[in-house]
Amino acid sequence: MKIYIVSGLGADFKVLERLEFPKHCELIFIDWLIPEKNEPFDAYVKRMADKVDDSEPFCLLGYSFGGIIVQEIDKLKPAEKVVILGSIKSDKEKSKFIKTGEMTKIPRILPVGLFNDKAANVYAVIRKLFDPKNPKLLQYFKVRDPYYLKWSVEKVSEWKFEENPNVIQILGDKDIVFPIRYSNPDYIIKGGTHLFPATKSKEVSKILNEVFC
Repeated sequence: MKIYIVSGLGADFKVLERLEFPKHCELIFIDWLIPEKNEPFDAYVKRMADKVDDSEPFCLLGYSFGGIIVQEIDKLKPAEKVVILGSIKSDKEKSKFIKTGEMTKIPRILPVGLFNDKAANVYAVIRKLFDPKNPKLLQYFKVRDPYYLKWSVEKVSEWKFEENPNVIQILGDKDIVFPIRYSNPDYIIKGGTHLFPATKSKEVSKILNEVFC
C-alpha cells in the first residue's frame, strides 16, 4: 500500500523521519510546491494532487498544514485512509489565534518582506505554527520562500472545511497550534507538543502500525 505524505508548513520530512510504518507500506513524500502568483487554493491543491497515482489504492498522511492539504487532495482523489498528525478536521477546530487572523484578514495584508528568513521577526511569525520551546525548530523549517510562507499562513487562517468522519486524527495534548480542547481526536499523544511526530515517535509509530495494518 502506497502512503502519500505531506509534511508541515515550511517543514521538510525530517520532522517525520523517526516514524515507523508497517513493512508492506511504501512511503511517497510529496514536496511542497511554491504557489504561483495569486494562485487559488483549489488550483494549488490540484497541482499537489497530480503527484498522487490513483490508478491503484493508496492512503494519505499529512502533518500540520499538510494535514489540511491531504484532506483537500482526498476530495479530488479519494484515499483508502486519511491520517492527520497535529492538524484539524474542519475550520470549526481552529484556535482563537487562527480565527482572529481569519476575521481580521491580517495575514493577507502582511507584507511579503515580513516573511524573509533574514528578518528578525521570522520566528515571531511562525512560532505559533510550530513548538517555540523546541531548540531544533529551524532544523525542520527548510522551505523558506517568503511568498510561499505568506500564502500558507493566509490559507490556514482562511480554510473552510466540513469534517469528514473517516479522517483519522492524532493530536498532542500540549499542542499550542491546534489545541486539543477544540477537537475530538481519535488518538491523543500524552505530553505531545506540535512537534510530537519527532519527540514522541514511538507512541505515534505504534498508532500508525495499528491504523495501516
